[in-house]
Amino acid sequence: MTTSAEDRTLILLRHADPEPGRAGQDDRERPLSEHGRNQAADVGRWLREQGLGCDEVMCSPSLRTRETMQELAAAGCPEAEVQIEHRLYNADADDVLSVIRGSTNDASILLVVGHAPGLPAAASLLADGEGSEEAHERLSGGFPPAAAAVLRFSGHWDDLDFGAAALDDFRSP
Repeated sequence: MTTSAEDRTLILLRHADPEPGRAGQDDRERPLSEHGRNQAADVGRWLREQGLGCDEVMCSPSLRTRETMQELAAAGCPEAEVQIEHRLYNADADDVLSVIRGSTNDASILLVVGHAPGLPAAASLLADGEGSEEAHERLSGGFPPAAAAVLRFSGHWDDLDFGAAALDDFRSP
C-alpha cells in the first residue's frame, strides 16, 4: 500500500477466542482455544491478502492477545515487532486512543490488539459514522473475538481524535 506521510491506517483487532477461565486463574493468563488459534491465523491471512502489513504493533500483555499475535505472525502478518502495551489490558476507549496517539509518526499502518469493551468502543467513536456504510452495519452487529476494524485517518497519530477517522472495513469471523 502506498501512502503519503499523512495517510494512516489503523487496525483495531480484538484477540481471538480464548479458553474459558478456570477457578482461581488470573484472567490475563487465559490462552487461546484451538478455535481461537484458527481464527487468529485466518485474520493474519486476511490482513496479508488486504496488503495490510504493519509498521507498528501495540498489543495488550494478556496471554490471549500475545498468542493471537503469534498466530498472525505465523500466517505472514505483521512484519513489525510487537510492542507490549500494558494500558491496553482493561482499557476503555480513552485508554486505547491514548495508546494510539503514542505511536511513532513514521508508522503508516498501526495494529492494536486488545479487548472488549475498549477496542469496540474506540472503533465506534473514532469513525463516528464516517466511512463505509456496509462496514458500519457489520460493526453494529457486534465486535466478537478475532474481529478487526480497519480505519483510515489523515494526519499524525498524536492528532487523532474521536470522530476523525473513517471506518474502511470491518471483518468479523
